[in-house]
Amino acid sequence: MAQFGHVITAMATPFDREERLDYKRATELARWLVDHGSESLVIAGTTGESPTLSDEEKVELFRTVKQAVGGRAKVIAGTGTYDTAHSIHLSKQAEKAGADGLLLVNPYYNRPSQDGLYAHFRKVAESTSLPVILYNIPGRTGVNCLPETVARLAEVPTIVAIKEATGSLDQASDVRQRTPPEFLIYSGDDSLTLPMLAVGGTGVISVASHLVGNEIGQMIRAFFAGDVRTALQIHMKLWPLFKVLFITTNPVPLKAALRLAGFDVGTPRLPLVQATPKEQEQIRAVLQELSLLPVAV
Repeated sequence: MAQFGHVITAMATPFDREERLDYKRATELARWLVDHGSESLVIAGTTGESPTLSDEEKVELFRTVKQAVGGRAKVIAGTGTYDTAHSIHLSKQAEKAGADGLLLVNPYYNRPSQDGLYAHFRKVAESTSLPVILYNIPGRTGVNCLPETVARLAEVPTIVAIKEATGSLDQASDVRQRTPPEFLIYSGDDSLTLPMLAVGGTGVISVASHLVGNEIGQMIRAFFAGDVRTALQIHMKLWPLFKVLFITTNPVPLKAALRLAGFDVGTPRLPLVQATPKEQEQIRAVLQELSLLPVAV
């Protein structure tokens, strides 16, 4: 069974001032994340601004990050698109680039049926030998991969997990009930990580772990050790950060937070724009409360 760990970071994609992909900064960020609690990295996911990355940029980014982290962390390539043939092509390229797994998002915009979702995911999964994490995020894609469909897909040998980002503990519970214990369920929302663990989740594909990866890992380990009180204390401490990082479209707040915290990865690519002054002040206030701002010297 694929082992991706409990804390997977959906890594931001660094850009320079001309909105070109900054591979040197990506290397630095990947290593920093692994040094601070990330056990695996999702590259070119939603947080990585996949819609505005070219195939060439994605593949080079997969290769760059894998070289940066080596065997210290798994690299999970975001290769899902709304086109099955394109997803297969990109998945094969990711495998050649050294990726350890794939993240396949629901096909967006064309809104396939449940049978269409099943056929799409199965065909992509069978095109490579890499383990696959399904990514169910109806708010971004316009279609919900229902628990009964997830259960069918869990029978495909290389489909080993799901990033469940419906925001519904009922749906997560239904998925857990229908799938074998070895099928992994990751929370797609930082704020729901702790409750998701209580209904059979294994961890989180996180945005906040850019800033508090070690603490998120401590929360998860405390929960599995039976120390729910400590897990809850960590959750409540971090909850304001979980929420402020989504006051506008991800990864806009994250990139602002990283800049404020002293790890600038540039601004988002158009059509996303940087956080407004008001949003930046909200983010700054939370970072200050959590002592995440650089110490003035």
